[in-house]
Amino acid sequence: MREQSLFDRIDLHLIRVLHTVLTERSVSRAALRLGMHQPQVSAALKRLRALAGDPLLVRSGAGMVPTDAGLRMVEPAASILRAAEALFTETRGFDPATASTTFRIAASDYLDPQFLPLLVADLKRQAPATRIEIHPLSPDGHWHERLARGEIDVVIGNWRGLPGDLHRAELFTDEVVCLVAADHPAVRRGWTQEDWLAAEHVAPTPTHPGARGVIDEHLDGLGLSRRITARCAHFGLIPAMVAQSLLILTTGRQFCERYVGRLAVTILPAPMAFPPLTYDQLWHERSHASAAARWLRARIRAVAGQLRADPR
Repeated sequence: MREQSLFDRIDLHLIRVLHTVLTERSVSRAALRLGMHQPQVSAALKRLRALAGDPLLVRSGAGMVPTDAGLRMVEPAASILRAAEALFTETRGFDPATASTTFRIAASDYLDPQFLPLLVADLKRQAPATRIEIHPLSPDGHWHERLARGEIDVVIGNWRGLPGDLHRAELFTDEVVCLVAADHPAVRRGWTQEDWLAAEHVAPTPTHPGARGVIDEHLDGLGLSRRITARCAHFGLIPAMVAQSLLILTTGRQFCERYVGRLAVTILPAPMAFPPLTYDQLWHERSHASAAARWLRARIRAVAGQLRADPR
């Protein structure tokens, strides 16, 4: 109870007076710097001395010097003032050159494999003191709840039927194509819709509970289904699986083009019409007005635009 009572008697103004008096080593100079009358500073110093149980500032010749206790308080007081300034400054503006914000981004690697590496490089170049966390979109990720709780700032991916309390901004659209091994029979003889449906497919593990994926949702709407014989949570590993098997990966052209020439794979047109894949960034109302979050979303949009302009 004593500690709580002591805490209740301390306010930010007292901390500011404490730091100014200790660094100026003069009540009169501190008053000028604070824009206060000298008696007001003297009264605040009296309160501080009572709280600390120490004189804090004592006379030495013609001037004044901090006591040992006072010297130990200089940096903690400065830290409190810096934290208080940051607490409210971030809501009004964001300076990437000095910010130490932690950005938390949830994304799957079914995006262009260059996207996340380029995004991290861009963020560190623009805001070198920030920290960046890339979170996976796993089946137990519950990204909607994590956005609401502030555990992640942005989710990047492609979905339909999103919850109405999320904000959404399109990053780019992409054509649906098929990635197959270079020696896949369909490369030589082509395929029909029936051939494609009956073939062996590889697909990503669903990114959240109940997710079907946009390819299979579209097929469901047509009363069709494909034969998925392999699933993998690590989308970036799937092209290598395709290169060594008869598996078919159906996804965006931009992702597939990154592997042509690097692996023994080739791109075939899908044998049926699919709507374009639309990649979005999603965020919660919680962070909608945040200056730091707005800056992050702008950088995500800029990096996505660079990829779209130069898919190779």
